[in-house]
Formats: sequence, C-alpha cells, structure tokens
Amino acid sequence: MDRAQGRRPGGDLPTTDDRPLYWTRVAMTVRLARWQPGFTVDPAALRQRFEDASRGLADSGFSGRQGVRRIFISGFDPFGLDAEPRRANPSGSAALQLDGRRITLADGTPAEVRSVLFPVRYGDFDRGIVERAYAPKLTRGPRAADLITTISQGYPGLFTLEAWAGRARSADPYPDNIGALSGGTRDHPVNAPGLGPGAEFIATSLPTSPMTAVQQPYPALLNTTVTEIPAGGTAPVDRDNGPTPGSRAVAGGGGGYLSNEVAYRTNRLRLELAPQLPGGHLHTPVLTGLPDQPELLTGPDFEQNEAAITGEVLDILRHTSD
Repeated sequence: MDRAQGRRPGGDLPTTDDRPLYWTRVAMTVRLARWQPGFTVDPAALRQRFEDASRGLADSGFSGRQGVRRIFISGFDPFGLDAEPRRANPSGSAALQLDGRRITLADGTPAEVRSVLFPVRYGDFDRGIVERAYAPKLTRGPRAADLITTISQGYPGLFTLEAWAGRARSADPYPDNIGALSGGTRDHPVNAPGLGPGAEFIATSLPTSPMTAVQQPYPALLNTTVTEIPAGGTAPVDRDNGPTPGSRAVAGGGGGYLSNEVAYRTNRLRLELAPQLPGGHLHTPVLTGLPDQPELLTGPDFEQNEAAITGEVLDILRHTSD
C-alpha cells in the first residue's frame, strides 16, 4: 500500500503495479511452508495470519471521524496466470492505491476508503474469507461502512456496474489460481459451500445512474443481463433485463465465477446486517498492453492503461454521493 501510494518508491515497475505484492506473497508462502522452527508452531494458523495481514484483513478499520463518509471496497489478485504469468489485475491496483485514502466526493463530502484484496481461490471463499472481511463493516457503529462495493476485472474496453449477482457457481471448466474447479457448469450450476440463506439473485443498491455517468476514458454501463433456469424449466436461458420470478440462478451479470460470487456474498450479508446500505459490484476493463516479448514485465501501453483504469475507478467512486 505504501508503495502504491508513493510513500515507498523503488524498483523497475510502476509504484501502482499490484503484481509485486502477489509475487512476494507467493514466495513468502513457499518459505513459510518450508520453515522448520525450533519451537512449536501451527503452520495453518501462521499461514492464515500472513494471508490476512498481506490482504488487508488484519487492518482495514475506518478512523471513525465524524462527517467523513466511509467506503469499503475489495479487489482481486491477478488470475489466469497459467496462460500469462505477467498478468496484473487493475482491481487490485485500485484497492492498493485507495486503501486508507481520504477523497472528496462529487457533492463535496469527504470520504475515507478502506480496502482488502481477495485470492482467486474457491477454497478461501468456501472458508468464509469474504464474510470475515465484510461483516465488521456492516455492523452498526461509528466505524461501519456507509457504502460497499466489490471490484474485479471484467470485459474489454468498458466498465460495468452489475445490476444482479447470482447465487450459483457455473464457470467450469475455468479453474481458479490453484487449478481447482467449482463443480458448477452452465447446464448444472451449484451453490457455493457456506452460503447463508438468500435469494437466487440479489439486485445492486448502488447509485448506478451517477456512477455510470462517468464515461472517460472508458464508457461505464449498467449490465442487467443474467442467466437463469426459469421456474419449471431445466435448461439455462440468458435474459437481458434481469431474472424472472421463481427462477434458479445460473450466472449474474458478472458470470458464474468468483467475481459474481464476491458480489453475491457481500450483498447477501448486507441485506442481513445493513439492508439500507448501498452495495454492489463494479467490473473494470480488461488490462491490456503487455509487450510481445515475454521477458518484459511492463511497457508504456500497459502502464498507461493501468493508470487510466485505476483513475476511473476513483472517479466512479467519487460519484457514489450523487
């Protein structure tokens, strides 16, 4: 976070690059697994403490200052690294750049942003990492959030606010970052382990009109599509304008992968703990521009695109007050 916000510069990559954190976490996890201390230690508990600390879960509290609006966001690690190990994730970059920052909203209100970073691993979601991160921010008090939104990388060339999050996993055969599958496909969706009671689809409560009024440098749209199995049916159907009554969720606007699931989990929890709170999910454009030479980790187009995406994330968040 210090590096992303310019307080600890250094290295050959842009300070806003999220990948050094990911690479370092992977290397440290290997070191911890190989460590043989001369005293008793619980390896699983130690790794969990390290994961939580390196993802912001151990220190993501708001200051509680009066008159300051509190916005809680989350990003993701890079993913799809089997195909391209140099990949970054602009949602992670945005989370690092904004964590702990004071910003001014479009209506002049000061706001404080806190953030966490989630792994692209089904198992962590099964064990409740999303609920552990968000539940404290949805509990009433001076340090509760006033607005929540999850963020992930989505579609080429545009931002989308997802109107609907679906309860199901349906992304197989696409694996997570350790090669695990969810067990759910488009034809046979499954519910994720550990989910509390909730509707098949949950609608966003974010102020979508002012947020999608931000159109530079990328267009921002409200995505109302879903995939469902209609009531009484057996086959999936794509819908342009949200779900129909009594249907079974196959995919939200963000698909049937973990970006949809993080939206569903956080907003299911929001409806349980703080139903009046605005909440939803924002997809960023796909980050492109890596050089053709595989030995090069960055390049001018890549850095320019990353800066443009993360800058627009901030602009969109500024319009949550409208």
